[in-house]
Amino acid sequence: MSSVVGLLEQHELAARRRVDGLREEVDRIQAELARAEQEWLEWTIARERVGAALSVPGGDSADAVAAERPGGAGTEAEVRASPPVAAKTKSQVPVWREGLARRALSADYQRILAALADRVRLGQGPLTCQEMASAFGMDVVPAKVEALRSKAKRLVARGWLAEPAPGRFTLARGVCGPDGGS
Repeated sequence: MSSVVGLLEQHELAARRRVDGLREEVDRIQAELARAEQEWLEWTIARERVGAALSVPGGDSADAVAAERPGGAGTEAEVRASPPVAAKTKSQVPVWREGLARRALSADYQRILAALADRVRLGQGPLTCQEMASAFGMDVVPAKVEALRSKAKRLVARGWLAEPAPGRFTLARGVCGPDGGS
């Protein structure tokens, strides 16, 4: 018959092996996430460069695309009425309203919204800016964290995010669809 201490040691060893296995899996998933985020960033940059290449000096990129379309583009009012694909770098954050897509924000703001949307989708709680920096693969240093905090506070002020507790951010009510609409 085994002793109680011997049984406890066996269970402890099994638990330790499970923890080690899960840590290895977490490391693998984090590496895969970092690769996927890098690929996403590269595609975002490519989209921005294509948008810049299609824009005409003094004009709108939508006008340039319309001019190149075979068969015309319809009326000038239709072209002007189409929403911008993405905000320019260093642009202001628009106030959120029903139907406004995340694409109206610059890439950094879209990234914050995507991370928080994933948290909501998974039933997880709000994030701190330190947790966001870590999730984005950034160095968790005061300068980086404060830059994220500034962006998150701006999104709160414009109605995209909510701050249920000081320093913890989540999507605002109604900002839950895949593009930021309801």
